[in-house]
Amino acid sequence: MKILSAEQLSEADKETIKKQNISSEELMERAATLVFNEINNRLRGAPIPIKIFCGIGNNGGDGLVVARHLIQHGYNVTVYVVNYSDKRSEDFLANYEKLKEITNNWPQVIKKEDDFPEINIGDFVIDAIFGIGLNRPIEGWVAKLVEEINHSKAFTLAVDMPSGLFADKASEKNSAIIEANYTLSFQSPKLVFFLPETMDYVGDLQVLDIGLDREFIGRIKSKTFLIGKQQALSLYLPRKKNSHKGDYGSVLIAGGSYGKIGSVLLTATAALRSGTGLCSLYIPKCGYNIIQTGLPEAMVVTDPDHEILTTYPKDFKADVVCFGMGAGTSFNTVKALKELLELMDKPVVIDADGLNILSENNDLLKLLPENSVLTPHPGELKRLVGAWKDDFHKLDLVKEFSSKYKVIVVIKGAHSLTIDRDNVYVNNTGNPGMATAGSGDVLSGVITSLIGQGYEPVNATVLGIYLHGLSGDISAEELGYEGVLAGDIAKNIGKALSKIFEKDATESDIN
Repeated sequence: MKILSAEQLSEADKETIKKQNISSEELMERAATLVFNEINNRLRGAPIPIKIFCGIGNNGGDGLVVARHLIQHGYNVTVYVVNYSDKRSEDFLANYEKLKEITNNWPQVIKKEDDFPEINIGDFVIDAIFGIGLNRPIEGWVAKLVEEINHSKAFTLAVDMPSGLFADKASEKNSAIIEANYTLSFQSPKLVFFLPETMDYVGDLQVLDIGLDREFIGRIKSKTFLIGKQQALSLYLPRKKNSHKGDYGSVLIAGGSYGKIGSVLLTATAALRSGTGLCSLYIPKCGYNIIQTGLPEAMVVTDPDHEILTTYPKDFKADVVCFGMGAGTSFNTVKALKELLELMDKPVVIDADGLNILSENNDLLKLLPENSVLTPHPGELKRLVGAWKDDFHKLDLVKEFSSKYKVIVVIKGAHSLTIDRDNVYVNNTGNPGMATAGSGDVLSGVITSLIGQGYEPVNATVLGIYLHGLSGDISAEELGYEGVLAGDIAKNIGKALSKIFEKDATESDIN
């Protein structure tokens, strides 16, 4: 699914109005009616107080349409117009008149702090103050109103996006932003919904298809995409019945050190569970018995040293190599990574201490084969690309790094991002239970396995992250968030692969 900018969505609105021969007011009615339907389906006539805060632009117009439908269906609704300016959009005014026609309880106007209503924890608040057109921070008494709504702890639903949040740029620190429990967004998710600094304002997210012109949206050039089940399935390469292990790649997992052999064991387990044909590990001698006992399906090659990697097996042939988990950053291990990079003419996967070595030895970055995959956590990423001011600046730095070294970079997080030059792929699986030691080692194993099986590195990365998160979701269903271990994620990768083929009527609303 394309993630569109506010400007692109505005153009899509205009094109839809033109091609479908409807008015902007009719399009607003269509969109806001869908919001009402979702609310009505959940509340089912419950007599709870509903307080709708409407701005005086088109987002406020959406709120007025929702209010009208709720009132007509017998709900206990109070509407507040947040009068922050003398200007009103035409569609707001039209729907204001329609609302007055059906109720004697006209909207209450808020012009200052003294006009704030009492908001209680049991209220249902609908935020329709500002939408995607907002381009500066909320200030003054309106900011205090936002804070009042947040402090009330009432359940808050945002229409299109939480007021105060910008669609395409970072918010200033300490800005007034609605902390929504649920967001019903129109047509396309916004990138800001998935970034670490701002995703918590969104709450649970549902994207409503409001019928914008599909042909026009299809022509829009976007470099940012949300990866859901359909997109993941489209990347899958089917297997032929008449095949053998040699058809599915030979991978080498290089890493580990004394006391840290478990990391490469997790990576190799994930690689095998992801379908790799042959999996070998290159580890220090101290890990030999551990791997042979813990993962008999894998083959083991040992370094001459007992505790660390000191060289690279020059005669070993592999379709893809993954380096770094538990390897440490000693002088001889740096030398081993350099030998690997000098020998390989195929993409490699670099994780953990491999990334730390690269950040401390920038000359090695030039040796990375084109389309190699780097999988840093936030600390490792900062050491690679430098500090950032906000999430959008971080994306710019990573895009620049990806383009300079012709590599693919994963930004790990609740919604992990794959950066391939200027293209951004946002993952939509995973859960808090995956915040556990070794989870990243598992991800590297999945990506390595897929590259070895012949997937293009960017496709392997995008699909690998999706499957990794889906396996985490399966594990959490079985064990609860707190009970998930990285080993569980590795073991459930096969189940995740099977699940993408299931027809699921309850699939996430943002896919």
